[in-house]
Amino acid sequence: MSDLPEFTIRVDQNPYLPAGGREMHAIVTVGATGATGATGATGATGATGAAVAGSAAPAAGSAEIIIIDTSGSMSYSGKMAAAKRAARAAINVMRDDVHFAVIAGANGPRMIFPRGDRLVRMSAVTRERALAAVGRLDAAGGTAIGSWLSMAGRLFADHPGAVRHAILLTDGKNQHETDEQLDEALTQCAGVFVCDARGVGTDWDPAELRKITSALLGSFLDVPDPDDLEHHFREMTESAMGKQVADVALRVWTPRHAKLRFVKQMVPTVQDLTGKRVESGTQTGDYPLGAWGREEREYHLCVEVPPGDVGRQMRAAWVKLVVPGAAPDAPAQELAMGNVLAEWTDDEAKSTRINARVAHHTGQQELAEAIQEGLEARRKGDEDTATARLGRAVVLAQKVGNEQIAGLLDRVVDVLDPATGTVRLKKDVSKADELSLDTRSVRTVRTGPAPRSEPDGTQG
Repeated sequence: MSDLPEFTIRVDQNPYLPAGGREMHAIVTVGATGATGATGATGATGATGAAVAGSAAPAAGSAEIIIIDTSGSMSYSGKMAAAKRAARAAINVMRDDVHFAVIAGANGPRMIFPRGDRLVRMSAVTRERALAAVGRLDAAGGTAIGSWLSMAGRLFADHPGAVRHAILLTDGKNQHETDEQLDEALTQCAGVFVCDARGVGTDWDPAELRKITSALLGSFLDVPDPDDLEHHFREMTESAMGKQVADVALRVWTPRHAKLRFVKQMVPTVQDLTGKRVESGTQTGDYPLGAWGREEREYHLCVEVPPGDVGRQMRAAWVKLVVPGAAPDAPAQELAMGNVLAEWTDDEAKSTRINARVAHHTGQQELAEAIQEGLEARRKGDEDTATARLGRAVVLAQKVGNEQIAGLLDRVVDVLDPATGTVRLKKDVSKADELSLDTRSVRTVRTGPAPRSEPDGTQG
């Protein structure tokens, strides 16, 4: 198992609270990298709350499904031809041991390859047959995305231990099923597989794809030019092929009378995991993180603790990275762990210090909200709210150093004073530019390396 990643957890925070203070924030960085050690061996927690565990048990292979929108609108602007090229590119970069399928989506789902409701193992023969089947795709009908996802969920159910990933492509809104039907499908599929999505053209709804990928722990992007689909599909598939550990979860314990206010993924994208909590023990809950390869992600935790007297110290939260045990009734395997600490002080300099990483991610969360609220107000004709919120986004984009978002904002507003966020809405904004800003609002940038911890565990 020397090719599997080794997991680490690092906690960045200012552990000091003023007398009577209650709210503790921390950034938990989870990394998987390097050579692995013996499975199940755990390391000690250091001053920063970081800990290392041994490697995870390997996933039972990989399973990949490509879902292509084949509704009638895909026949325009070269989208269907581009989707075929993209699907072929994805098929060509899948490993030979992967179980896979291709689904066409319209008013309902249709198996393109293989025949029958099943996944097949990739080989030279099945690859050739799948490529031929993709070449016969045509466009007709409507859009009912929930039904497409439900079929994928049924196919993945036969591969419970595998790294399960789907690619979803659509060019339009989910017009041929109700919101309730889509929500039901997402409830059924949550935890069954991870789904990354792409919206091609300019007629799809970013709020819809955001809801889908948030429920299924994936990401989505806009692809205004259909010719770019091939690159996107290849990139998504290569990333999926690099995932080695399935069904990873962040397990958080909090003490009695404490409350975990939220858990949010902040890197690589902003994603609120708070509502996905699954109780896993006394004062303990699990938050699903999906499948992992060699990568690093960052999470923002906020814990409300009972107020304490000056000098009191406590563990505000105990975070662990876990995967399911080898057998259905086996306990979860712990991969890494770390502590969120709290200490009450009458030293105002200590208690008012704001951890740089906490401040950075708080700004990124506010930036995403400001952009989405500003664009929604603009669509509704509320120019005052749109101007105020997008102006605030200009200030925040500079503050957190998100140059891509700053550039996209320049296409939507004229920036009169970047320091104060004084802007004027542009009159003629392309739908593609608006979609790009909305879609990429949640894609974040990292801070620099965390400052070295002082001996008492605080961040310098």
